[in-house]
Amino acid sequence: MLLIPAIDIKDNKCVRLLRGDYSTAHQVAEDAVEAAKSFRKCGADWVHVVDLDGAKDGMPKNSELIFRIQKESGLKLEVGGGIRSMDTIEYYLSNGISRVILGSVSVDNPAFVREAVKKYDDRIVVGIDAKNGMVAQNGWLKTSNVNYLDLAKEMEQAGVKYIIFTDINLDGTLSGPNLDMLDELNHAVSCNIIASGGVANMKDIVNLLDLDIYGAICGKAIYSGSLNLQSAIRFCKRRETNGI
Repeated sequence: MLLIPAIDIKDNKCVRLLRGDYSTAHQVAEDAVEAAKSFRKCGADWVHVVDLDGAKDGMPKNSELIFRIQKESGLKLEVGGGIRSMDTIEYYLSNGISRVILGSVSVDNPAFVREAVKKYDDRIVVGIDAKNGMVAQNGWLKTSNVNYLDLAKEMEQAGVKYIIFTDINLDGTLSGPNLDMLDELNHAVSCNIIASGGVANMKDIVNLLDLDIYGAICGKAIYSGSLNLQSAIRFCKRRETNGI
């Protein structure tokens, strides 16, 4: 399982939110670039970066900092937040970003996702963020009437290879991921599922490994110290090597 540390950016600062509530934003690292460098020293290959301002406003807002993270950390970046046009996708990918995450647009314009996947293949990731099973949009400020499984199946038909699933009710709570929803999703589609939200400790990592989840994004657990990133990455690699 791929462990992916997270950096959320608001007003050019590395922050965390509780359940996606922008009013709960608090700075968790002095410098986002240095945080990314520390993740690489722990053995990470990827970092998950979200432009929170971009997600709310529908366009990139912190891209200069994101490009600095990519250039100075040596990590591969998957980036989300406000990516709703082919121009924005090209903007990020042509500047060294490895994968871009499409969120709200997957509900509003699935044809756009199909077009993006046709052009960029597995460099397109779809983020499905759900509240009580229903997909949220616009930086989680609005909830749609679309069920998360229905959207996942539609994205699978569009050719999407990677889906990041977040249970908003658990995000930033350190109370464990929603294993039931993740297991259901993992069996419903052939896409690689990346779990996000609620991961707190090694027990959660083991539980996700047991579900055969492709990847897990860890944010607050790393910053709070409840999860040792280096140990967790080593554990996942040992499990993969031993085929357990």
